[in-house]
Parts: sequence; structure tokens; C-alpha cells
Amino acid sequence: MASLLRTLIEIYIWLVIIRVVLSWLNIDTQNGFVKFLSDITDPVLAKIREVVPAIGGFDLSPLVLIIALSIVRNLLY
Repeated sequence: MASLLRTLIEIYIWLVIIRVVLSWLNIDTQNGFVKFLSDITDPVLAKIREVVPAIGGFDLSPLVLIIALSIVRNLLY
């Protein structure tokens, strides 16, 4: 069970990274894959944005999420 959870966390981390890169590229958000990424990552990122404000115009919520998920993933080993 722990290995499945670790794998799901790893996949989610990669989805967040892909979402960030696509946001830099200004890909159309109505694209099916981009919309899917937005739908599964934005709710979590929005909660983090409530606590961690942007600094100098940079949204740090993806970084905070990736660090938090990495810590959880490592605790499962």
C-alpha cells in the first residue's frame, strides 16, 4: 500500500511540474490535457496560495506543494 501511495505522490509531483512549465508557455487552457492538469492541481495550489502569498510576482505555491509532497513521499520509505 505504501508503494502505491509513493507512486501516486510521484505522479502528482510530475503533473504539478508539467502544469508549471505549460503555464510558462502560455498554452491554451481549453486544451484537454492542460484543462485536466488545471482541474487536478489548481484546487490544491489555491489552498496553498491562501497561506503563501506570491513574492515579487512569483507564485511559490507549486514549489511549496512539491516540497511537502516530497517530504511525505520520503516518510513513506
